[in-house]
Amino acid sequence: QVQLVESGGGLVQAGGSLRLSCAASGRTYDMGWFRQAQGKEREFVAAVRWGLGSTNYADSVKGRFTISRDNVRNSVALQMNNLKPEDTAVYYCAADNSQRVSALEGFRTRKHDYWGQGTQVTVSS
Repeated sequence: QVQLVESGGGLVQAGGSLRLSCAASGRTYDMGWFRQAQGKEREFVAAVRWGLGSTNYADSVKGRFTISRDNVRNSVALQMNNLKPEDTAVYYCAADNSQRVSALEGFRTRKHDYWGQGTQVTVSS
């Protein structure tokens, strides 16, 4: 069973930056990030395709967040700039255990094989 371990969360002022990392203990394919604010449903943030490295972002973070992955180390990172109070949430890393042929946008809604334990991001105003 592959385990995902997130790190890098914390408290930052609005306009600041944080970098989240997620390390997988074994082979994974497409990887991405979701977040869940208190009292709200979990929502998609960003995803990156295994191999080609193509990316997909939620409209709310486009232009501010950048997802990247290291295929050799089986890890994914999320660089978050110009953070806003509404970005406050627990951020979860997710990954698939097989290569998908469907469009990366499908990462938003399809079932994922592995999930991390989550890391808290708090943005103060």
